[in-house]
Amino acid sequence: VYMFNRWGIFIPDGQMELGSGRAILLMVGLSLFIGTALTVAVIRIPLNPINSLINGMRKLAQGDYKARIDMGRIIGKRAVGNELIDTFNILATELENTEMLRSDFINNFSHEFKTPIVSITGFAKLLRRGNLSDEQKAEYLAIIEEESIRLSYMATNVLNLTKIENQTILSDLSEYNLSEQLRTCVLVLESKWEKKHIELSLEFDEHTVYASEELMKQVWINLIDNAIKFSPEGGEVKLTVTESCDSICVSIANEGREIPEESRKKIFNKFYQGDESHSSQGNGIGLAIVKRITELHNGRVSVDSQNGYNVFTVSLPKPVVTADIME
Repeated sequence: VYMFNRWGIFIPDGQMELGSGRAILLMVGLSLFIGTALTVAVIRIPLNPINSLINGMRKLAQGDYKARIDMGRIIGKRAVGNELIDTFNILATELENTEMLRSDFINNFSHEFKTPIVSITGFAKLLRRGNLSDEQKAEYLAIIEEESIRLSYMATNVLNLTKIENQTILSDLSEYNLSEQLRTCVLVLESKWEKKHIELSLEFDEHTVYASEELMKQVWINLIDNAIKFSPEGGEVKLTVTESCDSICVSIANEGREIPEESRKKIFNKFYQGDESHSSQGNGIGLAIVKRITELHNGRVSVDSQNGYNVFTVSLPKPVVTADIME
């Protein structure tokens, strides 16, 4: 049996069926190839951004804090994708900054920790050799005592920061005389402000506060000590307390060089030191302690610098008083 094909040529019926079978197989194979290619393409397009995110996270986990991600135009144009990219890159930037501060802190702290040890060792050797006048002995012993106190202060600050960072609940809250506590802290630091001939001005009446007395003492000691440290010889330090219906604010102001705006943004960060020359004592821990303790009390701390004065203000909320009516 013969049949005409589309070109008008007679071909046997069996050959026609064979040609049709081959055409069907070819079409099936071509369909499978196109389908597979489209499937791979469709799958890879959404997975590329995920792979980029995974690779970025892997780099962060390995300590590469310079890692940043870019998920391309398609994902980046969407609100969720754009937010994810920004969040990851901000996280990486913050980790990079923290790592830089931590490295600087370790270098600076190691240097500051080593300096008093070297002084103590050196003057102790001189005392052991003898042949010193009574005045020299007294001078060397005073230096050893001063450097020992400095070491103790640095070690205490590091331990305190570690302790309060892991603390989430305050269990030793009580109502106490805030004004009396501030006066006590000023007396504790008397030797420091007298040595620099600082004029102390205490402008407040009697105030009470509901807080952790021991922790708040660390706040005032750190802030007053900073005010004295960065005041010029013969400068002035002012302590004021203001009270409103829902909060109580303590401000500690000192004369001194204005704090740049960039430094004010970072001054409460852990390990941050505004004095890059390290000409003054400090290890970037005291103000971090102040901030953390204030936050534990649901308060806030701020700094203002203008008109020749640097002012640190701690604002603490007053407890909400509720009246229980019992019949």
